[in-house]
Amino acid sequence: MTLPRAEPSPRSHRSAAPRRLGGPDGNERLTALTGAVLLVLFAAEGVTLLRLGRLLYWHYAIGFLLIGPVCLKIAATVYRFSRYYTRHEPYVRKGPPHPLLRIIGPLIVLSTIAVLGTGVLLAVQHTSQTYFGFQVVFLHKLIFVGWAALMTVHVLAYLPRLPRLLAADAAPGRAARAVGGRGLRYALLVLALGAGVILAAWGGHLSGSWYR
Repeated sequence: MTLPRAEPSPRSHRSAAPRRLGGPDGNERLTALTGAVLLVLFAAEGVTLLRLGRLLYWHYAIGFLLIGPVCLKIAATVYRFSRYYTRHEPYVRKGPPHPLLRIIGPLIVLSTIAVLGTGVLLAVQHTSQTYFGFQVVFLHKLIFVGWAALMTVHVLAYLPRLPRLLAADAAPGRAARAVGGRGLRYALLVLALGAGVILAAWGGHLSGSWYR
């Protein structure tokens, strides 16, 4: 007698999806991968500050390029927090970041958006407009100082684990495949960088208005 095949339960479908996409471990690896790219790009942006008059084009181009991966990093971080605070079991088991990092996390997101936003305003308006009694160029510099202080704490906290996460995701074989979604992670990063390159190609030339 042939026994009827057991149908997979809805719970098994729900648990299979996180395995394919990587779940909280995959999210952590995506955040680390994007963070490593941003670390290099922000360092390059910092170099342009040393000779801003001559490197203004590259300051603008890299600034616009950053928008794509920054959006991806924010999306991955917000997704993790939303899953944790809505009590999704795998993310609850993974646990929250250190309390200090949970406090400065929203401040980093807001200050990053503010730094890039004021930079885009300066590029598009071709001059430093005044808002609430302050010129945009002054606000851009002021926000940058606060952002740099917050990012220093953030980088020092996460930098020690970055090589391990990057190596684990890049390694061939079963160890890397144990956390699903590697192809999706790299595809998202490529798309984010592609969007950034398009913005950089457009935004870099806006620096010319400051030489007129």
